[in-house]
Amino acid sequence: MIRKLALAILFGLLTATPPACASSIDSVLLSALTGTKTPAVGAVIIKNGKVTEIAVHGVRRNDGKDPVRLDDVWVIGSVAKPMTAAMIARLVERGRLSWDSPLSKMLPGLVHDMRPEYRSVTLDELLSHRSGLPHDVSDMKFNDAFFDDNRPLPQQRLAYVRRALQERPAIPPGTGSSYSNTGFILAAVIAERATGVSYEQLMRREVFAPLGMRSAGFGPTHEGQLMGHHAGRPATPRDSAPLMMAPAGIVHMRLGDWAKFCVDQLAGAKGHGKLLSAATYLLMQSPHPGTDVGLDWGVDPSVAGFKGPVLQHGGSDGNWRAIAILFPESGNGLLIGANTGQDMGGDVAAKGVFKALLPTVSAPVNGNANGSAN
Repeated sequence: MIRKLALAILFGLLTATPPACASSIDSVLLSALTGTKTPAVGAVIIKNGKVTEIAVHGVRRNDGKDPVRLDDVWVIGSVAKPMTAAMIARLVERGRLSWDSPLSKMLPGLVHDMRPEYRSVTLDELLSHRSGLPHDVSDMKFNDAFFDDNRPLPQQRLAYVRRALQERPAIPPGTGSSYSNTGFILAAVIAERATGVSYEQLMRREVFAPLGMRSAGFGPTHEGQLMGHHAGRPATPRDSAPLMMAPAGIVHMRLGDWAKFCVDQLAGAKGHGKLLSAATYLLMQSPHPGTDVGLDWGVDPSVAGFKGPVLQHGGSDGNWRAIAILFPESGNGLLIGANTGQDMGGDVAAKGVFKALLPTVSAPVNGNANGSAN
């Protein structure tokens, strides 16, 4: 299932030292693939709020020789959660939703189906992982049945959250942070019920179209495109997650379109974003009470011994790896993608790109480049 991979876990206690002599981003990507079974990696460097470099290296699938292309789409997993949050935020700004409304008011038809602990959970808590909802519904057979479900996706999501709201909280709601895909699916259901429009249509209307993210879509990639990989082979749709889980991160797009969203987040931190008000960008990018999480950015003072503040997110559906690291004060950022998961070294390849390119977008804390990941 989709999951956020905190960078401290993804990279371990790595040190991020400048590469000895990396002649270009292309050589960094080639080096990162060496010693892994990862077919392809890609990276974007953002400086002063503008994309300065995009590069890819490798092959589309490990059973062929077709090279990866700059216009290929990549599944970015849970790194898409801030995009879902931005869509919800636009509806809040328009008065269609409210950050502080409880679930009992937003979904009155489900009140008798949900555990009492969830009735006062707010939209803000859902998107900052403070709802207490489990990571996913615990019954894997129930989850996997959605692969064969032919109902419209909003109906599938409603069935999923109806079941999820009957499960015991992972932690008492509102008491801390507990990462939850379910919270984002529930937020999408709330948006769908309030507008009568599917999550997919809302994302295209509220986020992708305004930012010109023309390649953005939902679900895994298909034959003839860059493919994710699992267990030594190109992944199948069932190696990922059901399409109804798109709000939690089953989203694909070109690296350049992914960068458009991140550039807007960086611009928003300086009061120049296109999508949202300055106050909403601040809400997205600030840690919420008792956590180091915004909506849904991880917010930290530094990363791997390099100066922040930093907004970060990692994600995978098991077949891909994606990492976003943004520095709002400088307007710099780094985006990394790999077309396989941990079992084929996608995390190792991403780590290699991260270690080599991080010094190009940030400076060491106190002049020391040997700090550990935060």
